[in-house]
Amino acid sequence: MTLQPPSVGYLGPPCSYSHQAALEAFDADTHCFVPQTTIADIFSAVESGSVTHGVVPFENSTNGSVVFTLDLFRACASTYPSLAVTGETYLTVHHSLLSSVSTSEIKDVKRIYSHPQAFGQCELWLNSMLKGVERVDVSSTSRAAQIAASEPGAAAIASALAAEQNLELRVMARNIEDTPDNTTRFFVISATERSTESREGGDKTLLSFTVDHAQPGALCDSLQVFKDFGLNLTNICSRPSRKRHWNYIFFVEFEGHADTENVQAALKALGRFTADMRVLGSYVNKQPKIRAEI
Repeated sequence: MTLQPPSVGYLGPPCSYSHQAALEAFDADTHCFVPQTTIADIFSAVESGSVTHGVVPFENSTNGSVVFTLDLFRACASTYPSLAVTGETYLTVHHSLLSSVSTSEIKDVKRIYSHPQAFGQCELWLNSMLKGVERVDVSSTSRAAQIAASEPGAAAIASALAAEQNLELRVMARNIEDTPDNTTRFFVISATERSTESREGGDKTLLSFTVDHAQPGALCDSLQVFKDFGLNLTNICSRPSRKRHWNYIFFVEFEGHADTENVQAALKALGRFTADMRVLGSYVNKQPKIRAEI
């Protein structure tokens, strides 16, 4: 029997930023890459075992958290119980405005397709150059490029790589993102692997929990635990729990591995103040070092 190589699901079609992030995270010589239509499809493919790993966008340095991904992590206990975050990777994102070759100038653009995150990362340029032009959300930037290639008067916000791979597309403008250091962080998810403690580079752990909103200071008491145990928080965000109105699930990322004695003690202490607590995974810290400006 021939063994199949490990596979990686990403938000397709090819040439999306998720595809590029997947190629950053995994060796193309030893892995096959499988495009998925939506982020939810990536979660489902990993949970079902049809792919070994998934690469999903989690947050952007300009536009914040990717709510589509957060909402899927919220459903992990019920819908994706086997999933865990096992890694992270960072991708510098430079957006381009692409159009079909039949659209000659920017002023001729009547409609723009892209992923909602990409629109949010290019607000300044769009409001300056294409203010009032209709924006249409689609599943990915590479899907937007496919649509724009066949629709006269349409454009897409996507990577220049998408235009290089499609002769029906041309680049009308490059580097239209609001900040030149625009970066998206992606998580690697798996249903069969767990990250073991890293002794050298350090680790981070992602945790979700809810609190009793009727109890004054419940969230404050929860967060105090991290300080008491010397665990540095690197990210905190929230989404509606969908269990009752105005109740939220909190996602907290901190430095440390869930298997260490100190973190285990902290989680035990945290359990006194929280409900539905779930460790979503521990992984090696790959955050690029930021140089201090002089």
